[in-house]
Amino acid sequence: MRITSTFWVTVVICPLLAAPLMAEKESAAKAADTRIRENVGFLASDELEGRGVGTAGLTKAAQFMAEQMKSIGLDTTAVGGKPFQSFTVVTDAKLGPADQNLLKLVGPDQKEAAPLELGKQFNPLAAGGSGKFDLPIVFVGYGITAPDLLYDDYADTDVKGKAVLMLRKEPQGDPHNPHSAFGGPHPTRHATFSRKISNAYQHGAAAVIMVNNLDELESRREDQQNVWNTAVSDIAKTQAEFSALDADAADEQKTELRDKLTDLAKTIAESGEKLKDGTDEVLPFLGAGSDASHPELPVYFALRSAIDPVVQQALDKSLAELEASINMTQKPQSVAVTGWKAIGETEVIREQAEVSNVIGVLHGEGPLADEIILIGAHYDHIGYGGEGSLAPWTHEIHNGADDNASGAVALLEAARRIVGSDEKPQRTIVFIGFTGEERGLLGSAYYVKHPVFSLEKTVAMLNMDMVGRLKDEKLIISGSGTAKEFEALIDQLNGDYQFVVTKDPGGYGPSDHASFYAKEIPVMHFFTGTHDDYHRPSDDVEKLDIAGIRRIASMLADAALAIDAMPAPPEYVAIAPESTERRTGSRPYFGSIPDFSVVGKGYALQGVSPESPADKAGLKAGDIIVQLGDSKIAGLEDFDGALRGFKAGEKAKVTIMRDGMEITLTVTLAAPR
Repeated sequence: MRITSTFWVTVVICPLLAAPLMAEKESAAKAADTRIRENVGFLASDELEGRGVGTAGLTKAAQFMAEQMKSIGLDTTAVGGKPFQSFTVVTDAKLGPADQNLLKLVGPDQKEAAPLELGKQFNPLAAGGSGKFDLPIVFVGYGITAPDLLYDDYADTDVKGKAVLMLRKEPQGDPHNPHSAFGGPHPTRHATFSRKISNAYQHGAAAVIMVNNLDELESRREDQQNVWNTAVSDIAKTQAEFSALDADAADEQKTELRDKLTDLAKTIAESGEKLKDGTDEVLPFLGAGSDASHPELPVYFALRSAIDPVVQQALDKSLAELEASINMTQKPQSVAVTGWKAIGETEVIREQAEVSNVIGVLHGEGPLADEIILIGAHYDHIGYGGEGSLAPWTHEIHNGADDNASGAVALLEAARRIVGSDEKPQRTIVFIGFTGEERGLLGSAYYVKHPVFSLEKTVAMLNMDMVGRLKDEKLIISGSGTAKEFEALIDQLNGDYQFVVTKDPGGYGPSDHASFYAKEIPVMHFFTGTHDDYHRPSDDVEKLDIAGIRRIASMLADAALAIDAMPAPPEYVAIAPESTERRTGSRPYFGSIPDFSVVGKGYALQGVSPESPADKAGLKAGDIIVQLGDSKIAGLEDFDGALRGFKAGEKAKVTIMRDGMEITLTVTLAAPR
């Protein structure tokens, strides 16, 4: 009877106790969701102007983060009595007045070559700087120094205090040449603008003039020709479809074909015009980026046709002959352009603004209080668009609800949960809202150079970036291999949350955790994946999974508390970053959005861009590409390499797995974007 009586008490009383606890949890979750919705709504409101560097909205966001941290109970006096770790960044690069951006080529007897007009025959580049010069010219081939490839355009060539003339890209850049000592189909880092400019600077050059190489011109011509050919073929087929329509065909069908004919006719006209006028164009001012590393080095991009006559007159050789010789022999043809000099002036205006990381601290208690667990999320975004936007033609507020208002608010929720824990942490937990992440991890890079708390004592860094679009419970956690304990810890924690977790062992990646992993600090990075609204004005609050943000913040808080409970710090593991050397250069436009939570089964799609080639061909979210043309595809790297084997305008067979079935579709590739 005692056993029976005890059993009755258990089954009757426990539910009576559990019901209030369940109601309390539901009430707390509801309150948290309301708070998250309000906070992310503010950070992603038009009032904050997309939280772009240099906007008043970014300052408002920083003040909001600081006020929230203080109200939660964090110490916000770590930086000289304030929460703000402030520093200055360049916000924009602008071209100065036309009369301060000039270029002349002057030959023997001070005779000037054909006048060069700004915007037509030449453009200064924002990747360079400001200055006046009157300098002799030296042709330096591709402007490359590559000891590993036994090639150096600057060998035995004095360019100190001179203007260097160089070709774009790299030798043997023909995409059909897989045996190139350089990149061939997959250009190396030596082909990048930044590397060429830096190399010229390191060799003492005082100005840089760059022109298109022949492979670039031929590639552009082929792209336009393929686009034109495909459009001509398709317009004939569409016209035949239209002519074959019955008289009683639906008006909707007729309208669809008429619209298609109009679009194809427009494509034919535009491509035909470009083929007629030629494909040698000057790069726009921001076409090589806006790196401010060389503020006193004028850098120009000029029409090849404007420079070639000077080269021929001085050297009795054309640029084409010099280029062909380099490509054939793989030996530099660097030489002074005798008798000629470049006279010019550039004015690149760099605008600056003060920005701030926002820091709140929960101090630990006990002998491990000097050890640091750092939790971060960036709160900036890209403002009104422009450089960095995937809709660069717009000048609209990019609210960045997912990127990264979601992470910033999750940071605050994680702080609330940790502060509200039953016991004080034994280690000090530092919460940082980073700024300038969209400009290249500026805030975290500044912090690790000027740490407020010892990096040697920082035992782990946990980061959240884009955690607002939880779909099908898929959560990507990077850094699972950066400490020996992390993989098991993630599995253990996820037992309570039941996310579909994809673990990426690497500690490098395009968010602030990378700055800390580079300092040999174990990291975890939480991410729910990319989507169609990424870096577009359409990344708005109504598309967020509010409950998902709460749950991810809760799991991260649990991770921080579990690390805090460890008697010894997590043991750092070194993992080499994935090489991106051959993942540069142009390729046809496809329009896929990767799903990084699917690994090793093919190239999985989280979606496709609207009106992209992939969209028009019928690909959609959930598809897994397993073959492109003749190439088998196991992941993004395979897809990237295979895609580079095609030209714009070509039709590519794409084999996908959809709901367990194999389907083959045809994608008409577009010109690179």
